[in-house]
Parts: sequence; C-alpha cells; structure tokens
Amino acid sequence: MHHIIKRKGHKEQFDERKVYGSAYAAFLNAHHEKEEAEKFSADVCEDVKNWIAARPEVDSDELFLKITEAIRTRDNDAAFLYETHRDLS
Repeated sequence: MHHIIKRKGHKEQFDERKVYGSAYAAFLNAHHEKEEAEKFSADVCEDVKNWIAARPEVDSDELFLKITEAIRTRDNDAAFLYETHRDLS
C-alpha cells in the first residue's frame, strides 16, 4: 500500500483515479480530443504507478512534480495547465 504525505502532514492512500482525472482535465483544457486525452492520461497514470511502486510513501510535492513531468513529455501546454491549476486550488 502506497501513501501520499499531504501538504498539511496527514497521509492518504495513493489513488490513481485522481492522477488520471487531473491529467485528463489538463489534456482536455489543452484542446486534445477526448480519445487522445484518455490515452495520454492512461499513459501518465502508468508512468506514475511505475515510479511510485518502489516507494511506500511519497510527499505530495514529489508526486506533483512527477505527474507534471509525465504530462510534459506529452504536451507542454497541458503540463502548464496542470501546474497552474494547483496554484488556484
């Protein structure tokens, strides 16, 4: 079981659906077609799951950077949208 250490210090179980959902939203907002956004988001999820597999705990900031990096390998605009969305929330 993998845990994410959140910014306020509490732990939360890793949920790949959150990774997929946030990546999917970023790709859609970067004007990708639904099918392409779905594929890219699934690929991002796979990248993150492989990265997190060897880590029982990950800091949410580290996870954020890894997701951003995985999105950026597919689309710079989507990565920018993902990064700046965090600043708004």
